[in-house]
Amino acid sequence: MAFDFKKEYKEFYMPQDQPAVVTVPRMQYIAVRGQGDPNAEGGAYKRSIELLYGVAFTIKMSRKGGRQIEGFFDYVVPPLEGFWWQEGVAGIDYAHKESFQWISVIRLPDFVTKGDFDWAVEEAARKKKTDFSPVEYLTYEEGICVQCMHVGPYDDEPATIARMHAYMESRGYVLDVTRQRPHHEIYLSDARKVPPEKRKTVVRHPIKRA
Repeated sequence: MAFDFKKEYKEFYMPQDQPAVVTVPRMQYIAVRGQGDPNAEGGAYKRSIELLYGVAFTIKMSRKGGRQIEGFFDYVVPPLEGFWWQEGVAGIDYAHKESFQWISVIRLPDFVTKGDFDWAVEEAARKKKTDFSPVEYLTYEEGICVQCMHVGPYDDEPATIARMHAYMESRGYVLDVTRQRPHHEIYLSDARKVPPEKRKTVVRHPIKRA
């Protein structure tokens, strides 16, 4: 049976719908950076998703392509994630999506080295005859965060975030969302198939002791 990050690391991918504090270790990702409204048709954000999955599935299917990655095991490609911020804004202003700065990511298994990653980018570009140069290898350690499962439209996240912030403050923490420690979302539902009211999104904010 394929290794499923969501099932094996439930504390990071399947939290309850009540806020909780979690310490997130260093992880490695496939990443694409950009800016602008993620809902824009033909925009940079939607293009970034195509690039991420192109590399993600090249790595997953590497053995069939002749690349023998040391330590490889079969796995389910982890869910799409996003780090979000806006210049001059503390937190997120959903009324001005055009000012979003973002990094779209998909987690990489630990056995993937930088060399394996570089091979996958070149292989994806060769097979798809597409420019994959915006894709980068990213490592990031979030540290202490408050998180919660949000069920519903993305635009309704402020209500969930308000509960998260009240919870962290009641336990002696303050918000630490910055450009270096941005607002984080993990998308457990396919927005193309799941209606907005049923979408599940992990919302995570970096925090620190007051």
